[in-house]
Parts: sequence; structure tokens; C-alpha cells
Amino acid sequence: MATPLVSVDTQHEDMIHDAQLDYYSRKLATASSDRSVKVWDVQSNQGAASYTLAATLAGHEGPVWQVAWAHPKFGVLLASCSYDGKVIIFREAPQGQWTPIHEHRAHESSVNSVSWAPHEYGLILGCASADGSVTILTHQDDDTWLTEPVEDGSRLGCNAISWAPVAAASAQELAPMRFVTGSCDNHVRVWERNEEGKWVLQGGQPISTGFDVHKDWVRDVAWAPSTGLPSKMIASCGEDRLVFIWTFNDETQAWVPKPLKEEPFAAPVWRVSWSVTGNLLAVSCGDHKVSLWKQALTGDWEMVSEMSENAEMKG
Repeated sequence: MATPLVSVDTQHEDMIHDAQLDYYSRKLATASSDRSVKVWDVQSNQGAASYTLAATLAGHEGPVWQVAWAHPKFGVLLASCSYDGKVIIFREAPQGQWTPIHEHRAHESSVNSVSWAPHEYGLILGCASADGSVTILTHQDDDTWLTEPVEDGSRLGCNAISWAPVAAASAQELAPMRFVTGSCDNHVRVWERNEEGKWVLQGGQPISTGFDVHKDWVRDVAWAPSTGLPSKMIASCGEDRLVFIWTFNDETQAWVPKPLKEEPFAAPVWRVSWSVTGNLLAVSCGDHKVSLWKQALTGDWEMVSEMSENAEMKG
């Protein structure tokens, strides 16, 4: 049965680059080239959702590429990143009143992606920039933010960052933090915090080294949730119209790529996003089409539905 799409008049004056629902799917944040972020209250009535503009957040001096909601245990916090090289963290307190609580200006050029670490590690934000570096912001007890620079290794710039889901090293402690980045040098890298507290490349080199994978900019990376999954998985996509699923082999301690499908997509692939349970992957392309993919028992990936702008979902 076809599912009708819900259209929202966002009132943005230029292109929209990102839209993210919060943890409870009660708020929607949109990021636009008009240099603003808009926050919408989402209400559901008998299965139909309605959207009411709650706030317009200003402060950026260039297109806003991405937004990210923090876990609600820290309150209502929203991070945004922009072409202007800034990251702004906004807080809603009291309800209906938004205030910028931190402005991060460490990067020399566009900040392309922001992502919050799993809440079990604390209030930590990763920022990926076109200057070829990543910065990790950690909230301190005195309400300041500690900045840790991480050299991504790509002089051409970093486009995306995604954190690994929380894992247990033992019954008493969590495993070290890890995140994945995708860069303009066509590489995918996995970073982990070592015993000395420093960020280092897992395996000492990009996980894409030695594989015939992306042949152009890696536009996005997404670490799959661990809920119900038998293995660790990462999705990557690129300007080359390809999508790869990376699976970690415990025996060889190495990441192994598998193409999502045999033929390239019809247009560059801009975003990949996992469902909450990790069993579905959404792929967004430059031809305004979004497809959903699921792994079959054979291990191959199958498209289960596809939708395009101003059209119904098929599948």
C-alpha cells in the first residue's frame, strides 16, 4: 500500500540541507542556506502529524549544513554547523525560549557535520570540518567546553562524522569511544580513544586503504545502532554514486566493505541513515530520491521501497 508523503512549509527562504527529529520525535529542526535554523513542534493526532513553527534560531553567517539534537537527559540542546566555520549549541530553557550557550570557532573553514556521542559517555560533540580536522567538544562540570583537535589526515577536508554505539568493555566499564569520518580524499577512517586518552586511527590507517571502494568524495558515513545486530556495521556514500556497508571481522580485526548494490546510483549519494533498530538503511541521492534497504538472509541488500519528491512511496 502506498504511503502519502507529508509536506511541511518550512518558511525557509533558501535550500534546506538537513532536518532532524529529536529523541521523542516531538520537535523537528531544519537547517538552511538562509543562515537560519527553525524548530517545529510536532503533534500527532490519529496518526496524522502537524507541525507548528516554535522558533527561528539565528547566529550563523553562512549556510547551515547540519543540526543535531543532544540526548534529553542533558535538557533540550541543539547543535548546528555552518559554512561560516562556526558550531553553535542552543538550549531551550524555559520552554519556548532558545539561547546560544556555546559558540565554537576553532575551525578555519566550513564545518560540514556535527554529531553527539552516546550519552553514556557524557555531553560530547564531534565536529568535522573542510579544513581537514575534527574537534571534540566535551562539557565540563564548571559549564565550560573542552576542545580536543583531531587531525583527520585529509588535507582536502572532512565531510561527515558518526559515533559508534555504546559498548561494554566489562560489566563495570564502557568500551573506549570511537567514531567514523568520511573525507574528500575518498577515505573512510575509524578513530578510537586509546589508554592514554588520545584519539588515534584504528589500525593506524584509513579502513578503506587497500580496497577498491570510493573513487570520489565520501559525502556521508553512518555507524549502525547495535540494537539487535549481530555485527558492527558502518554505511558510507559518496560523490561517486556508490554506497558501501562495512562490517567488522572479529577474527582479522579488520573492516570489510560490501557494495549496497552492483550498479551505481543514478546520482551522487549525499546521505545515509540507519533506522533506530539498525535493520533499515535510508539512502538519499542528488536526484531527489530516497530509497530504503534491508539485508536479506543471504547477506545481500535489497531495496524495499523508494520515494521521490512530490511522489508517493513505492514498495
